[in-house]
Amino acid sequence: MLLAHLVAALAGPVLVRLMGRNAFFVLAAVPAASTVWLATVDPVALAHSPLEVSVPWIPSFGIELAFRLDPLSWVMAMIATGIGAIVLMYCARYFQDTEPGLGRFAGVLTAFAGAMIGLVLSDDVMVLYTFWELTTVFSYLLIGHYQDRQASRRAAMNALISTTAGGLAMLVGLLMIGAEAGSLRMSQILVSPMWADAGPYLVIAVLLILAGAMTKSALVPTHFWLPGAMAAPTPVSAYLHAAAMVKGGVYLILRFGPALTHLEAISMIIAVFGAATMLLGGWRALRQTDIKLLLAYGTVSQLGFLSAVAGLATHDALLAGLAMLIAHAVFKAPLFMVVGIIDKKFGTRDLRVLSGVWKVAPVVALIGTISAASMAAVPPLFGFVAKEALFTALWDGAPWHRILLVALVAGSILTVAYSWRFIHGAFGAAPGAPAVDAPRIPVLFWLPPALVAVFSVAFPLFLGPLETVLRGFSAQLPETGPGIHLVVLPHLGVPLLASVIALGLGVVLCLVARPFAALQKKVSPQTWAGEEVLDRIDAERGFRRLMRSTDAISVAVTPLFQRGSLPYTLGTMLLVLIALVAPIAISQSPLPDNLVLFHHPVELIILPVAALAALGAARSRRRLRAVFLISITGYAVAVLFLVAGAPDVATTQVLVETAMTVVLVLVLRRLPTHFSRRPLRIGAWGRWAIAISTAVVLCGAALYAAEARYLDPLGPGLIETAYTIGGGHNVVNVALVDARVWDTMGEISVLLVVATGVASLIFVTRREQSISRVRDLDLRTSIWRRRSDAALPQNALDFDARPDDVAGGNRWRTWLSAGLTLAPERRMVILEVTTRIAFPLMMMFSLYLLMAGHNLPGGGFAGGLVAGLALALRYLAGGRYELSEAAPVQAGLVLGSGMAIAVVAGVLPVLFGGTVFATATPIVHVPLLGELHFPSALLFDIGVYLVVVGVLLDFLRTLGSQIDQQQEMESDVR
Repeated sequence: MLLAHLVAALAGPVLVRLMGRNAFFVLAAVPAASTVWLATVDPVALAHSPLEVSVPWIPSFGIELAFRLDPLSWVMAMIATGIGAIVLMYCARYFQDTEPGLGRFAGVLTAFAGAMIGLVLSDDVMVLYTFWELTTVFSYLLIGHYQDRQASRRAAMNALISTTAGGLAMLVGLLMIGAEAGSLRMSQILVSPMWADAGPYLVIAVLLILAGAMTKSALVPTHFWLPGAMAAPTPVSAYLHAAAMVKGGVYLILRFGPALTHLEAISMIIAVFGAATMLLGGWRALRQTDIKLLLAYGTVSQLGFLSAVAGLATHDALLAGLAMLIAHAVFKAPLFMVVGIIDKKFGTRDLRVLSGVWKVAPVVALIGTISAASMAAVPPLFGFVAKEALFTALWDGAPWHRILLVALVAGSILTVAYSWRFIHGAFGAAPGAPAVDAPRIPVLFWLPPALVAVFSVAFPLFLGPLETVLRGFSAQLPETGPGIHLVVLPHLGVPLLASVIALGLGVVLCLVARPFAALQKKVSPQTWAGEEVLDRIDAERGFRRLMRSTDAISVAVTPLFQRGSLPYTLGTMLLVLIALVAPIAISQSPLPDNLVLFHHPVELIILPVAALAALGAARSRRRLRAVFLISITGYAVAVLFLVAGAPDVATTQVLVETAMTVVLVLVLRRLPTHFSRRPLRIGAWGRWAIAISTAVVLCGAALYAAEARYLDPLGPGLIETAYTIGGGHNVVNVALVDARVWDTMGEISVLLVVATGVASLIFVTRREQSISRVRDLDLRTSIWRRRSDAALPQNALDFDARPDDVAGGNRWRTWLSAGLTLAPERRMVILEVTTRIAFPLMMMFSLYLLMAGHNLPGGGFAGGLVAGLALALRYLAGGRYELSEAAPVQAGLVLGSGMAIAVVAGVLPVLFGGTVFATATPIVHVPLLGELHFPSALLFDIGVYLVVVGVLLDFLRTLGSQIDQQQEMESDVR
């Protein structure tokens, strides 16, 4: 199911481009198929033998891609897939083909459905948290769909920050309970004996987890983000904020039911917050004139109701709470879809303007009325059945549960009132407003909400099987009371009386709607309170004040450390390093006891050279001289590596230092020749003090770190392992592309980001879209132009870069493909000849390093650096057109191809039954050549090779060719 949703999400934008809005029907087939598959699974059997599957993900941390299908996750997955499929069908008529960003919306909504399924199926807490945050990110993108509207962007940001903050707290709590239980599997954590004697540690952990649940389900004080999220398209509200995302918090509370039975104090906390949210949401819903916003506050109220009951963690409460969760999904999703129909067809959601909708759209009015009646718990609809079961569970529970019952009955009175306000406002007559026109509402527009709303009527007919399914989950907890049942005709008693009171007083509230509205306005803080008081008691205002305070603090603090001065920033970082390390270093002896001054006589020569070069670079006034002196220090380090017996590292150091020197020299063309004037003497002494102190701290830390070894070195053990497992004699390369392949994967990803960053600094608008080749030049041209006052013979200037049949006798023969594009006085024949000879040799050598790296010094990184330096040589000798002739491809294509090959190298073993980045070394017998080994890591190394080549090519194009063009344009202007 997860893979199917991923594929569908990736294909969504393409399908929308090909099929328009009808692509939603194709996308709906994926969650629909998932629903059908789930329906074939017996949920009753899952209570005793849940379906489980796990794949190792990060074995060193005990993290697995573990999924578990039990009765609770089955119910939640049915809601996520079933309603998800219907909402996608609804999108096919809600949107027009001309809707901006429709393809992106389709892909993100499908991906969200997959993330929600992953959330409810996850058994590993780290996987659960991953899907939890994916739902947050996808909801942010969906809420902010209308990018040109400030309200949409603000609502998306509010939802993102609020739910992410709670999610981070939840992460800490999950790690805490995982560490205490000795497992990251949720199924094992919840049955751990640690809950029987839960101390402050577990209490804090559970409170942190509940912080995430409360923010996701919009409980006070973070309730404000959900009504704001109504700025999203209505299908988002119908799915994310009625049937899916906001249920994530309630699901988590239900999942932790076995643990909460031992933590009654936490159950009380959840009950208080839930009841407060229900009352606040209902109160605010009665004040709304936008019917979508009315439903949004109603959702806040219902989520408080669900959370309060789910937190009780008793057998009856879990059964009734799960029934109510289903009821809420099947009445709230069609209500939002009905609002979408009204908005699209009548052009408004204001109940003061809508008049007579039931006459011109009776089917839509019927769907909305049935769903709203179920929300108000009107018998015999399923909403009434679920709420009656809840009242019975509360009455039969602990004494304090009856206090909660009173609060929830009060909230239910408000629910009845705002349900009638919705029905009358959306479909009835509005005083003083003209009757609405009769629109044409296609069947496929009202059919999706009708398919969901019918369950409010149908479920009461199948209460026996439904109760059996739900009891499979609630049976995890022991029965403490007489037990409840889902029934349409409840027994006479207090719970039924509570339902009658809720309906009766709700009707009374509807009859006195206008006086009650006046009372609400009179007591509302917005009427009598000032701005300062409102900032303190209004949750959204408080959130905005917190964000403004954070911005103000960052504005005040950032200039203290980030002044735009590189020396100042670097100095700050080094001072912090010194301050952290120096106190510990002072407490140690001056030098380690086992200090060895040198291992080889060559070190006595190399170290003074490196030291003098470093001092020279620090004192240099010319930038170019400083660059070359720094390069000397790098080459000196390479020699030290070579002396220490690490030819691989030495080779890479030389190549990296050479490449960096080339890049720095290219950058220097846009910088002044000399550094700025020397600072005041006191500033110079301060810089020298920081530099010397940093050197002492780093060297001392390295010495004491080496002395602190208490285990045998890993190196000797890697030699045999590298050959037996990795199939190579070069331990360094095998470690990089096999044993520590994830590290290398991260490093090449960083290279990709760096290349993108460099390009964004140079290409002001967009990357170069085409490669300029010599054969495409139709005019006489030259780069690196000569000065206008330079005296040269006319025949030296009369050259043509075009082919012979066009240029005639004026075409010159050159050593390089684009040599004629250079101004004559800029050409260096010796360099061109050298390049002509050296380039193919360097490219062959780079391939040799790539292929030989598994057994000999080399590898994809070193080979890519050699190939990049070969391209740099072509550029330096022949200019930007020569670089285009040497590499007539976009750097981004090379980078992307390398990254794709690296990813394929990791995923390919999974297709053959192995794990990600599993190792294999097939042996091929070739005539004459004999036995050849082709390690699977070579494929990953090829990806590394291409990424490195792409990075250097990107540097040459951005810092080389692009700066060339900028300088020529500036020269033309002058």
